[in-house]
Amino acid sequence: MEYLSAHVLTCLIPAFFIAGAIAALLQREAVLKYFGKDAPKWLCYSVASTSGTILAVCSCTILPMFAGIHRRGAGIGPATAFLFAGPAINLLAVVLTARVLGLELGAARIAAAVSVSVLIGLIMAAIFDRGSEDQEAAPCPAPSPSAEAGLERPGYIPPIFVGLLVAVLLAATSGLALGAKAAIVSILVLASGWLLSARFTDLEKASFFGETWWLTRRIFPLLLVGTFITGVIGYYLPVDLIRTVFGESDFAACFVASLMGALLYMPTLLEVPIVGTMFGYSSGAMAPGPALSLLLAGPSMSLPSMIVIWRIIGSKRASVYISLVILLSTVMGMIYGMVAA
Repeated sequence: MEYLSAHVLTCLIPAFFIAGAIAALLQREAVLKYFGKDAPKWLCYSVASTSGTILAVCSCTILPMFAGIHRRGAGIGPATAFLFAGPAINLLAVVLTARVLGLELGAARIAAAVSVSVLIGLIMAAIFDRGSEDQEAAPCPAPSPSAEAGLERPGYIPPIFVGLLVAVLLAATSGLALGAKAAIVSILVLASGWLLSARFTDLEKASFFGETWWLTRRIFPLLLVGTFITGVIGYYLPVDLIRTVFGESDFAACFVASLMGALLYMPTLLEVPIVGTMFGYSSGAMAPGPALSLLLAGPSMSLPSMIVIWRIIGSKRASVYISLVILLSTVMGMIYGMVAA
């Protein structure tokens, strides 16, 4: 119930519309320029690993956007780098980490999140981009503006529309007072509605709403099931017993922290009090290594997101991606533990 009340209206609904707009309205070339497997690696991985700084999203909210760029033809490497980095390098969460848990851990989280996202993308691309093109998801064709006579539209209109939808997401998840938040979101929604009505064809509107609804039907039921299971696990989790494992920055502690983070659902910003208070980093009960591992794997993945990722990219790619998140988060935690010792 907490998940439904706190995240569906403010996070998931805007995210589904953003994903629908990416899949239906953006020209495929615009997505491939930054996320295509043939794009320059320095460009696509720079964008993918840092774009999450402006998105206050969690491991579930990032999924519709990931599905949108994947259906638009993005390469598996840049797409999975974006999938990990989106929640992991959330600017608000990183700032809160530095203020509450210490500047060193905050800086380590930034460096490790960017590094892990790039490594995940490069490894995924190296493994799966060798396959034949028919193994990839068929890209979704965007309707052409010329499909209806008389429409002349500048090329910057679709990106502006997507930008307005992203602004709705940012405003809805901000810390503003309820009245100010409602006013800003209402203005942005009205502006988005006007732009959609005035500058897009009926075919494009139908494609936009069709893609949004298709992604919602495909993803949301799985999120509900996974979130319920995660809630049961979290309720019965023996926290006091597990805290005794996290006293050192060895492989076992960092691996358990990464595995727990990958399974449990952590809403945006909640990972900071979980690490600091629940598992005792602020009191010295938790070592720096497992703390960083939990901060990397926890926000970027959860059991609900695993189920959806499995559905979107298939069992082989999902299995490798999940394994990479857990293993690389473990390694980064061990490295930081040795440096901070």
